[in-house]
Amino acid sequence: MSLLTLGCARNEVDSEELAGRLGEGGWELVDEDADVVVVNTCGFVEQAKKDSVDTLLAASDTGAKVVAVGCMAERYGKELADSLPEAAAVLGFDQYNDLAERLNDVLHGKQVESHVPVDRRTLLPITPVKRQEAAAGVQVPGHGWGPTKVQRRRLDDAPVAPLKIASGCDRRCSFCAIPSFRGAFVSRHPDEVVSEAMWLAENGVKELFLVSENSTSYGKDLPREQGALEQLLPRLASIPGVERVRISYLQPAETKPSLVAAIAKTEKVANYFDMSFQHSSENVLRRMRRFGDTDSFLKLVWQIREHAPEAGIRSNFIVGFPGETEEDLQELERFLTEARLDAVGIFGYSDEDGTEAENLDGKHDADTIAERVQRIGNLVEELTSQRAEDRVGSEVLVLIEHEEDDESDCVGRAEHQAPEVDGECIVLDGEDLKRGDLVRCRVVDSEGVDLVVEVLET
Repeated sequence: MSLLTLGCARNEVDSEELAGRLGEGGWELVDEDADVVVVNTCGFVEQAKKDSVDTLLAASDTGAKVVAVGCMAERYGKELADSLPEAAAVLGFDQYNDLAERLNDVLHGKQVESHVPVDRRTLLPITPVKRQEAAAGVQVPGHGWGPTKVQRRRLDDAPVAPLKIASGCDRRCSFCAIPSFRGAFVSRHPDEVVSEAMWLAENGVKELFLVSENSTSYGKDLPREQGALEQLLPRLASIPGVERVRISYLQPAETKPSLVAAIAKTEKVANYFDMSFQHSSENVLRRMRRFGDTDSFLKLVWQIREHAPEAGIRSNFIVGFPGETEEDLQELERFLTEARLDAVGIFGYSDEDGTEAENLDGKHDADTIAERVQRIGNLVEELTSQRAEDRVGSEVLVLIEHEEDDESDCVGRAEHQAPEVDGECIVLDGEDLKRGDLVRCRVVDSEGVDLVVEVLET
């Protein structure tokens, strides 16, 4: 059996959990010549769905039996199965517990009933504090292992690994379908998170990358004495072998001053703020069913930099949203220019099945959206390059991820750079450095958002 993963870091965690389950069920993971290929799909946006289908089709061309799991399988279920006969089975989250048995059925040619989607927000109580007990009867990927058992198998030996702290989301953003197939927000018990973090450290992980659909909500469904992120972060940072803890996906409206201070002041916690701004025009944000505006977001940026002047701040933005005007776009440009973020993703709006925004008036044509993506993208490229230039002469702590060889430089990431999305550090004269080393360096140049650094000490 082989396992292919598409999408975000949360999916990577799910795949490693599935690998652990399947190993316990007697399945051996191989890189090629597999009898069965499991594809952990992504169903977030149209391109991700297309990539998932293409991967399923390519896997079927190998002659293996193909099984679709993950977000796209959960979201579309039988509809996907009917339109894609190349897949021997389309399985949802509730079938993860007996996935090994279902693969046995597939391998022996037995008919496997396709997943029938439901709105997973309806599976747990509306009141967050009542969810922990109810979650025991609902399959929530990565939840409920207990504080002494880690049901996960690492699929690579990278010095950084995602660690899921929660699943689901209670927000109702008009453009987003994720809560309908990922479900209501559920925190993992802090002892469970710490146990898995210790296991990761024992398996060579130096940086823990905390992931969820909304990390700022962590702990709202737990008893008060069990705490929130402010209490969890020091526990994770104190684990032997852990050199860096990084948090992803913070909601600006839920980011409290105490959390900003905890991130900025806790030793070994990266001064890194992945803020989900999405836009800065109050008009657009209200149509998105979100809160905030340019001035309140700038106030949050200044608050972060007051605690940690060199902190990395990144975000994603949607342009071309229904009803977005030229004035709204200028407001976004004002925010970006004044905020001087370190990394920015720009996405053109597209309809998502079953979302409120799908039926909003004021839709823009594809050409207009593409022009706005290009316009804001050009501004972002200039601003983030300037931000990187401003770091020349400063010192950074770099985690080495790729050793130098005949074909490539020694490459790592500084505190303000998250895996894959925020640029990297090119280390000069790094031939003696090994993957997983943490070294202090001086920034001597920049190339776009990437930094060129020289080692000060090892």
